[in-house]
Amino acid sequence: MTEDAPTNDGQQFDRLPATADDREVEGRATREEVVEWWDQRFAIPPETFEGYTFWEKGKGKIWILRGDVSSPLRIEALGMKFLRTRQEHWKPTTNAVQRFGREASTNVIELTREQARRFVRGEDQEIDWDGDWGYLVAVHELAGGREPLGVGLYVHDELRSPVPKGRQRDL
Repeated sequence: MTEDAPTNDGQQFDRLPATADDREVEGRATREEVVEWWDQRFAIPPETFEGYTFWEKGKGKIWILRGDVSSPLRIEALGMKFLRTRQEHWKPTTNAVQRFGREASTNVIELTREQARRFVRGEDQEIDWDGDWGYLVAVHELAGGREPLGVGLYVHDELRSPVPKGRQRDL
């Protein structure tokens, strides 16, 4: 990488490049990679994200915006925090799973009423799961449909609840 190569600026939002061929900042995810990751991990169809733009602010903090604005942009927030990249395992945000998780058909764990209560309280719990380890869409049946509660991390027969403290609820 030359000294003149663009670098990540943690104080501004930069639109993700469409493909790897369009990438200018080393390590930055592409729109194609982000959409493909959601499709491969959760089977959320790529067309779900039509009309949305993806942005990076900070190292690997991906935001999603319905619509478009010019890039780069020096503001504090834009749309919704969506995904963390630039680490070994990409991690979807609670907001992203609650917004788009209804479309998921893979790596979705359905929780009983008591399991759902524990999950939203932020408690880890032992659960039998015969699917993939890693990040899952945790859902509970509500009003005749599956409602995404958030993202869970399943490892070693345990569902970990990374529900942020400020959003934990005792139901």
